[in-house]
This record gives sequence, structure tokens and C-alpha cells, in this order.
Amino acid sequence: MTELHYDIVGSFLRPAELKKARAELKKARAEFEEGKIKQEELTHVENKEIRELVQKEIDHGLKIVTDGEFRRSYWHLDTFWGFGGIKHTKQAHGYFFHDEETRNDSAQVEGKIKFTGKHPDLSSFEYLKKVVDETGANVIPRQSIPAPAQFYAELVRGEENIAALKKIYSSEEDLLTDISKAYRDLILALYDAGCRDIKLDDCTWGMIVDKRYWKSHLQDDFSLDDLKRKYLKLNNDAIKDLPTDLRVSTHICRGNYHSTWAAQGGYGPVADYVFAKENVDAFYLEFDNERSGNFDPIRQIPNDKLVVLGLVTSKKAELEDPQKLIARIKEADEFHPLNNLALSTQCGFASTEEGNTLTEDDQWKKIKLVVDTAKQVWG
Repeated sequence: MTELHYDIVGSFLRPAELKKARAELKKARAEFEEGKIKQEELTHVENKEIRELVQKEIDHGLKIVTDGEFRRSYWHLDTFWGFGGIKHTKQAHGYFFHDEETRNDSAQVEGKIKFTGKHPDLSSFEYLKKVVDETGANVIPRQSIPAPAQFYAELVRGEENIAALKKIYSSEEDLLTDISKAYRDLILALYDAGCRDIKLDDCTWGMIVDKRYWKSHLQDDFSLDDLKRKYLKLNNDAIKDLPTDLRVSTHICRGNYHSTWAAQGGYGPVADYVFAKENVDAFYLEFDNERSGNFDPIRQIPNDKLVVLGLVTSKKAELEDPQKLIARIKEADEFHPLNNLALSTQCGFASTEEGNTLTEDDQWKKIKLVVDTAKQVWG
């Protein structure tokens, strides 16, 4: 398929019926008794809503479609919990966002990390591909997964996670190797299932550009360069020597929870690593407000790679002025070839099941704005 100049990040607001079904199942599990809904009934609702979502994506002109991440509670933790050697835990606190704290779930090591051959992302993709094939439409089903660097960041979040890690891994080199291998095995399994488009969602780079963020989370002897090298190695080792017809991209933002954000700062401090050296085909980047900095860092992205400008916010309903979007695209052209630029929202609409504070109608208006504006620029 010819490279498109408009795209989406992937997650969509959860429909009311799906939210109700998931809430009922959670309540039943919490009470350790049979509730009004069983897992297979939730799956039935998920299947129905995903089928309807895919058709809406096609109807709105999208050429790369997702399942909206409807089977997930979080954009990242569900993937982590699917690996062998990982358990679902709770921490004293969730993630601290601007004026809001998230739920307090986490992922913790309890054994050697590995891909077991089964994984929720694999079964999710298999259903998505089946739905896409049945439509007969010329669209590509995409699977988004959190990046290996994001997995590592979770495993060292907080004293309890670090203590659990030290019981299993005496060598950090072994830990990094196991993370990358588990990811590579998952990616190859997705490929065997027919996946040809994988996106690595990665907030790690968007967090460490914020000095206030990493200074409050890390020790005095912390080295930003060491951490950048570690993140880059984790990601690149996971995607090395993959089939040439598999498109791998990455999305980098600064947090997206219930229309709030976690960090701020331009990409400059990490561009020399992630932009210049990460071996992906495309970068999906947050540029919807002043918190995101200017376009100058994208100079370091090789000219033959696609840069998808997240200029349209998914956090609020107000529609951007198309002419202002076009002006910003032309501004970005000064730093990266227009031919290899594209437009999207800065993030998904529901990085967690809570979703952002806009309506489904607002969501589709945003997507229409992205498609229509891109066609004005690129034809």
C-alpha cells in the first residue's frame, strides 16, 4: 500500500455497552462469585463492538485500522501481564498525572520473562484480522503494543518491583536480553498470524525529556545517557532481523489519561538516540500544544522515514482550525521532507478504559478533520 499521509494512533473510546459489560465482570470477580456476566459474555460484547468499530474506521476513509484496544484495560499493562514470569500487582499509588492519579495496577516479575506461545495481543489480532478479511476492504489491520523500554520502566517502578526483580535476575544484562527476546517472539508470532503493521507505543522518551519528572523518580547518580542507551538497546534488540515486509513504527507521547498528561518538554534531549538510531520505519509524535516543544528535533530522523505529526489533540472536543494545521505542517517541512510527513491525532482517544473527556461523535469529527486536512495538503 502506498504510504498514506493521514493515520490514527489506535485506541478508541469504549462504547457504553462494552463499559457496562466490563464493569459487571469486574464486580463479579471482586466478589468471588458468579455475577451477571461471564468472561465469554464479555468477549461476545467485545467482538460485536470491534466488528462495528472496524466498519466505522473503513467508512471514515482510514486505510490502517485497529480494534480500538477494546479488550484492554490499559494501553500497556495488559501486554505485560500476558508474558510468562509476570504477575498483576497493585501499588500504593497509581501514575501521577497533571491534577489526577490513575488506578494503581502494576506488573511485577515472579519468574524468568518469556513469551509462552499464548498472549492476549496475539488472540486479539487474530480476531481483528478475521474481521478485516471478512469486510473485503483494502485496509491493513494494525497491532499496537507497548515498547520493550516501557516494560522495563514498569518493572523498576517502585521499591517492591525492584526488590522482586532482584530475586529473579542477578544480572541486568540477562533481564534486558529476556525482555527483548520475549518481545521479538511475540512480534514473530503476530507476523505468523498475518500481521504486517506493528506499532510500539513508548512514553519512556516522552517522560525523560521532563527534568522535573526524572529527577523526582530516579537517584542522584542517575545518568540520562545511560538510560537512553538502555532504552534504545531494548527496543532495537526486539525488532532486529524481522521480515522485510513487516512495518514497525513507534508512537512517543508524554502521557494520556482521562484527558490529562504526565510530562512536558521538547524531544531535543532524546533525539540523538531515539530519532537518529531507533530502527523503526515511522515515528508518531505528539505536537498538539506548547508542552511538546518545536519541530527542530525531527531533523535527526532520517529523511526516508515517515514522521507522523500529532497536531490534532485527542484530549478535548474542540476542533482545530484546518488552516492552522496546514501552516504547522508547512513549518515541519522545513525540518523533514513533506513527502515523508503525515498527520494524525497526538494520541489515542482512550489509552485506558476510562477514555478521554469527549464523546464518540467528537472522536469521529477529529478523525474526519485529520483525513480532510491531509487531503488538502497532499491531495
